Amino acid sequence: MSSHSNGTLAAEDVSALEAGRHGDPFACLGRHPSGKTTVIRTMAPGAERVEVFTPKGRAPVTTLKKIGDHGLFEGTLAASKAKSGYLLKAWQGEQSWTYDDPYRFGPVLDDFNLHLLSEGSHERAYECLGAHVMTYEGADGTHFAVWAPSASNVSVVGDFNHWNAAQHPMRSRGASGIWELFVPGIEDGAHYKFCIFGAGGRQLPLKSDPFAFGTEYRPNTASVVRDLKGYDWTDEGWMKGRGALQDRTKPISVYEVHLGSWQRTWDAENPFLDYHELAEKLIPYVKGLGFTHIELLPVTEHPFDGSWGYQPVGLYSPTRRFGTPADFKAFVNACHEAGIGVILDWVPGHFPSDEHGLAHFDGTHLYEHADPKKGFHPDWNTLIFNFGRREVENYLVSNAQFWLEEYHLDGLRVDAVASMLYLDYSREDGEWIPNEHGGNENLEAIQFLKHMNERVYSLSDGIMTVAEESTAWPGVSTPTSAGGLGFGFKWNMGWMNDTLDYMSKEPVHRKHHHHQLTFGINYAFSENYILPLSHDEVVHGKGSLIGRMPGDRWQKFANLRAYYGFMWTHPGKKLLFMGGEFAQEREWNADASLDWHLLENADHKNIQTLVSDLNRLYASTPALHRRDCTADGFEWIDGGAAEDNVVSFLRWGDPGDPPCLVVCNFSPVPRHGYRVGVPYGGHWAEVMNTDSAHYGGSDVGNYGGHAAEDVPWHIKPYSLMLTLPPLGTVVFRHEG
Repeated sequence: MSSHSNGTLAAEDVSALEAGRHGDPFACLGRHPSGKTTVIRTMAPGAERVEVFTPKGRAPVTTLKKIGDHGLFEGTLAASKAKSGYLLKAWQGEQSWTYDDPYRFGPVLDDFNLHLLSEGSHERAYECLGAHVMTYEGADGTHFAVWAPSASNVSVVGDFNHWNAAQHPMRSRGASGIWELFVPGIEDGAHYKFCIFGAGGRQLPLKSDPFAFGTEYRPNTASVVRDLKGYDWTDEGWMKGRGALQDRTKPISVYEVHLGSWQRTWDAENPFLDYHELAEKLIPYVKGLGFTHIELLPVTEHPFDGSWGYQPVGLYSPTRRFGTPADFKAFVNACHEAGIGVILDWVPGHFPSDEHGLAHFDGTHLYEHADPKKGFHPDWNTLIFNFGRREVENYLVSNAQFWLEEYHLDGLRVDAVASMLYLDYSREDGEWIPNEHGGNENLEAIQFLKHMNERVYSLSDGIMTVAEESTAWPGVSTPTSAGGLGFGFKWNMGWMNDTLDYMSKEPVHRKHHHHQLTFGINYAFSENYILPLSHDEVVHGKGSLIGRMPGDRWQKFANLRAYYGFMWTHPGKKLLFMGGEFAQEREWNADASLDWHLLENADHKNIQTLVSDLNRLYASTPALHRRDCTADGFEWIDGGAAEDNVVSFLRWGDPGDPPCLVVCNFSPVPRHGYRVGVPYGGHWAEVMNTDSAHYGGSDVGNYGGHAAEDVPWHIKPYSLMLTLPPLGTVVFRHEG
């Protein structure tokens, strides 16, 4: 029994309040009319006495009495003195602190927003849930709201209340499952979590906010109040014009970056460059190489560095490793001012089971499927979102919109789409549950992806979504109105696997694998493709790109140069993972900087120069990009010269654009007098030769180009008599 009076409360209410387990704290705390007086109750753990002041008063109007053992106080005052609000001052010895009473404020969320959240149709759920700095009913503070429908009660705890669940229990909003509380005096930078008690009264591990805009620096896991309002964007020109830059007819060349290992500091405690340092170093580097976009491996908050961001816990928070949300906005703004688009690697398919995250969030399988045959990912030991639950789908779709609108991002590359589309992905018979039609398609995930793409593409011009999808699923980049998934682009994983395997063969064996070079054209225009040489190709024992090339050192670099020439002239947009632009020799290590010292070596510097020149050739030559995604932009001259290890083809732009002839010799033997058919007479200028001495090659070439001869060849009315450099790609542009 309490050693103090229970005041006007029942003993069980006092006990529940002081334990932080009261299901309806607003029924007890705050101000409550009682005839001609007002009863005021407050939780002030650690206080010896509490005084009540009017907002402008200097002297207390009443002193509250302690009615429990752990900080519950109660008192009365005239009703007229409480109408205009009041402040509370708690004393512990000679120390005191003044605070406004959270329990004198009404609910913040109105019925309309609760309705939209409940039916999963709120386009900006993040504007309601999470932590929002605001002025409410005349007081400055932060509104906290969290979805936990099976909780018996929820408190917000943080550095502002000594992580004491009894001090700030939240208001239940009934059937919506949402709990909310406006806490006056809480500002940007406060650390917090939610203390949730399950339906049976069991206290769960403290949970980070699923909608948190900020987080602590790892390994700490608290959410951080961040006020996202007020950033002064200066990228209006880019935002208005990007629609004309991200169309499938435009040159798109993407530099894929892991911010944690592009460059590092010497500080073992904080080895990462921050967003401002990255803006100063990364942006001009990418701009100088001629890339049009930066694609960031996930920067959504993740507890484990080794996941590279692919196991996120804070989907609404840019990781604290590199700075604050305002710092990230400054980075994106700087990219746009430099004319560089920013694509975020986005992971809506799964999440880790860390106890402070979404797993078993309110004591139930709230965000994940309860059945492990649908809710557990065997490859990554992660949990799979329950895409069929309307609130979960709304959480994810709103998240996509959040990054694009709040941070002005230009696109989302959606990770592991295949794992979402198939119920039997990486599962044996008996380990998965068929859909309602008996098939292996995840109908709920399909609907989610379609809904996400429809929402994203309705926002503004120029936004793009890209699917990492490794199967033959039809219509990935077809609009949903035509029965597709609605993505803008799809990674061409088949092309990447086939051509890398071909390039790894010794040239003497390549004739037996020639189809790996040519097969990709059979489906190259079934989707809007991006050709990716991504991070996945330089990890897990695969080695580096240069390390996979056969031959001696000269041949390795020549092979890589020829391969890059083939890639940049092949139909499809381009993506290259960092380090590939200067032929990093060791496998990528996410815990260390790239080997920048290699640029002191001419072989590596020459590769960097080649990539820069290829980007500029690609961007300045309409025939190499205008029809990347349509069959009328490509024509074989000779795709069957397997014995020679040679392919030749034409690239076409719009009517009036000069066509380009591309000839790749993947043999170490120079070929003189090699006749290739062309459609037009006149001069064909050699505009790229990967064997040029400028790139470290043997300088075998065609002296700037040739005039076409009136000799029909390859079913063409004219032909060129060429010299093909060893392990080289040459590009000719018709100049009439």
